[in-house]
Amino acid sequence: QVQLVESGGGSVQAGGSLRLSCAATGRTFSNYGMAWFRQTPGKEREFVAAISGSGDRTDYVGSVKGRFTISRDNAKNTMYLQMNSMKPEDTAVYFCAAAPGEHRMSLYSDEYDYWGQGTQVTISS
Repeated sequence: QVQLVESGGGSVQAGGSLRLSCAATGRTFSNYGMAWFRQTPGKEREFVAAISGSGDRTDYVGSVKGRFTISRDNAKNTMYLQMNSMKPEDTAVYFCAAAPGEHRMSLYSDEYDYWGQGTQVTISS
């Protein structure tokens, strides 16, 4: 079992920055591929970014490339999402997710076994 808790959400103006954190407890953190997803009311959960267990590989959805950076600190059992140059369309509830297997980096939410409770991010224009 892995427990995930997100933090760092909030409200900022367009062009601003936020950093989300996802703290994990339970099994060996580096054995899990991790990802961030986001969801708005009435829409399916959307892939944002993923990172391998060691942190040497990352992947992003096109709309956030160059603005968001995913990273992890395995010594602290924590994953991060640095979000810069934010836009109103980034407004969503952001979730972190974990998939067993250090090389797992799926775009698909159903391949992740563990989820946090979500944190709200609101960007005003």
